[in-house]
Formats: sequence, structure tokens, C-alpha cells
Amino acid sequence: MSKIENDQNTTRRDLTREKLLAASLDVFGRYGFDGASTRRLADAAGVNLQAIPYYFSGKEGLYIATADYLTDLISTHVGDMRQRVGARIAALDAAGEPMLPEEARGFLAEIAQTMIALFVSKKSESWARFIIREQMEPTEAFARVYQGIVRPMIEIARRLIGTILGEDPASEHVRLRAFSFIGSILVFRMAHAAVLAQMEWETAGPEEVETLRNLAAELVAALEPVKGGGA
Repeated sequence: MSKIENDQNTTRRDLTREKLLAASLDVFGRYGFDGASTRRLADAAGVNLQAIPYYFSGKEGLYIATADYLTDLISTHVGDMRQRVGARIAALDAAGEPMLPEEARGFLAEIAQTMIALFVSKKSESWARFIIREQMEPTEAFARVYQGIVRPMIEIARRLIGTILGEDPASEHVRLRAFSFIGSILVFRMAHAAVLAQMEWETAGPEEVETLRNLAAELVAALEPVKGGGA
């Protein structure tokens, strides 16, 4: 086999695998693991049924690979930002210097604005369905998504919020404040239909997204230290 033929076969294999993963993210999110038959998965991807055991050793392997695929997808949108903020925190820690609250607010606002724009986008629908199912009944797939995306973002948010509040990021109070803050962003995906109905928006277009980005900045600005110290 020539190098060109070999490269073409590799491209076809990669394309088939990509089709399966993209379709599976939607199908597993809609029907769950048990409700997503291999026939339904293959048909949604437009591939041969035997592609599932060939590429993923079965439906279980495809499910776990889909979780990794989701983690990679989200990382393409937030990975650079997460690394940049994490590098800044690490540099300050290495120098034994604290981050100033103003800088922490700037980073947190950037994160919140990026996430809120991502969550109202059409592409995040299938992501949300998959993650919500895993939140309700966690499997190894949840562990993959949590370790790859959720935990790092929560820990960065805790660090920034702790800096803003002047409290230990590991404290119970800061952990709860971080989840409360993140929840105020997630609601725009988890309650997407209710948000559109209440706001009387037909869709979340550029103008609506800009409104929500401004709201995200307001949510950060509203974070203030508790008078008399933390809880």
C-alpha cells in the first residue's frame, strides 16, 4: 500500500470515529446509556454498525470516549483561558505574592463572560444533556468530565472568589459562594427555555449574548466581602 493510500485510509478512519463521537454525544444525551441502542448510535452517525466495536470495543467504550470527546470540545473554548489564569496564579504563588482583588475580579469576569456566551449557544445543548444525565446518575463518564473540565474550573473560581472576599479558598463559605456563582451562570443553559420565555427573546443572538455578558460582569462586581469577616 502506498503512502497516499495509507493516509487516505487513516483519514477515513478518523472521520468515521469523529462522526460516531459527535452523534453519540447527542444520542446519549437524549436517551441515556440504556436508551441509546448501538443501531440508533450508528444510524445517527451514518456509519456501519460494526464501526462501534471496531473503534470503541462496544457501546461502553463509546460512552467513555464520548465523555473524553466532550471534555476536549469544552477545552477548545476555555482551555487557553484556564491555562493563562492558572499560570498567573502559579507564578504569584511561586513568588510568594498575593493576587490583588482587582485582578481576581478581572479574571473572574472574563471566565463568567466566556462561559455564559458558551452556555447559551446552540452547540452546548447536547453537552448539557449529557452532563445533566451524569449529574443525576454518575458513572465513569462523569469522573472523566469532572476531572478534565469541571474540577479545574471550580478550583480556579474558588481561588478568585476567595481573593475577592478575602477568605480562604478552601473554606466551606467560599466553596458554597463559588457554587452559587457558577449556578447563576449555568442557569442560562439548564433553564434555557424558561429564560427565553421570560425575557421574551426568540433566540440568544449577538445582542442577547452581549446583554448576558454585561450581566456576568455585574455578578462579579456584586461579590463583596462579608462584613465582620467570613462565615
